[in-house]
Amino acid sequence: MSRARIVVGISGASGAIYGIELLKALKEAKIETHLVVSKTAQITIAQETSYSLPQVHGFADYVHPVADFAASISSGSFQTMGMIIAPCSVRSLAEIATGTTTSLLTRAADVVLKERRKLVLMVRETPLHSIHLRNMLALSDMGAIIAPPLPAFYSKPISLHDMVMHTVGRTLDLFDIEHDLIKRWPC
Repeated sequence: MSRARIVVGISGASGAIYGIELLKALKEAKIETHLVVSKTAQITIAQETSYSLPQVHGFADYVHPVADFAASISSGSFQTMGMIIAPCSVRSLAEIATGTTTSLLTRAADVVLKERRKLVLMVRETPLHSIHLRNMLALSDMGAIIAPPLPAFYSKPISLHDMVMHTVGRTLDLFDIEHDLIKRWPC
């Protein structure tokens, strides 16, 4: 790869702001992004944020239609650092866990797994039942990182934005991407 690149997926679970802020942070870090947004995520973005879909697309370097199985990110020969699905619905989680991919979002995640690249899933659901937990365990056993976007209070957040950015920063840490989004523990 001439430039570091990451695939970002936004599924229809609540919490689309995580994917949006992640795209912005990756742009700031000069990481090439390839975005795929599910159909239900388009609805969630409109309901939960003040961003339009074209604005969200503008934060990415490349945008791939969710139905385009011929997109570069559906091939293992297209090299990436990995993929982050932020947020990750339990439907997407189940498709990835079972290898039953019905969209480019879950196909791209399947490719990342088969190529042994880093897959981070910000699973956004509560409460969880046994099938959700089994799917998370199956994916963890395959090498995926299950990273629910849970708030951290040790950083003494003042706003919801502070909480979102802490989660985004911790996600970037998983890829060893330098940033100044979180307060670090002193030595």
